[in-house]
Amino acid sequence: MKVLVITSSPNADGLTAACGEAARQGVVDGKSPARVINLNEFNIQRCAVCENGWGTCRTQHVCKLSDDFAQLQGMFGAAEGFAFITPVYFGEPSEAYKAFFDRLRRCEATKKDEARSILTGKPVVCVAAAGGSGNGAIHCLAEMERMVHRLGAQGFDYIPITKQTREYQIETIHDSLAAMCTPKPPEQTMPLSARKGSRPGRPKRRIGRRRPSPS
Repeated sequence: MKVLVITSSPNADGLTAACGEAARQGVVDGKSPARVINLNEFNIQRCAVCENGWGTCRTQHVCKLSDDFAQLQGMFGAAEGFAFITPVYFGEPSEAYKAFFDRLRRCEATKKDEARSILTGKPVVCVAAAGGSGNGAIHCLAEMERMVHRLGAQGFDYIPITKQTREYQIETIHDSLAAMCTPKPPEQTMPLSARKGSRPGRPKRRIGRRRPSPS
């Protein structure tokens, strides 16, 4: 499984970067290739809300702005799984995260009929890294979950992390990505009739004559 690890923090040594490295190592330990992309290192403009509010994003599913967006959109199409990792600013994903995903949503969530989003059915692990006060991580994850749903992807895991939980949540991120990349054996299901026959019978209650209560 080819996995893109998407980070979106300008801090190369902060909590978000540590989460990105944990995700990358989890993918590698899951026997899959990983590529880390920091959105802050790309030229991604904000959506221009073209024409009457919709432009080529709805008609052709491409953005007409000249920057690095199209290159990243192509990478998303080639990937088979993702980790979306963002710092938490004011209870929301970072500005770099929102600038890219707002445009990706306009291009991909508007596909209909035989056309499908390039993320359809692909697994995603979302991580909200609240490295400051630690507040807002859950609200941020809720926003990320809505984006995953709109893009047609499959949410595999949603992980909040703060400075206080860093030690064990870093391991959680690693283990989640490793699990996402590890092929699962087919489930061995038992027919309902067989399950009923295998259940131990409930012992019958012994009902005797009720003793008269002392007067």
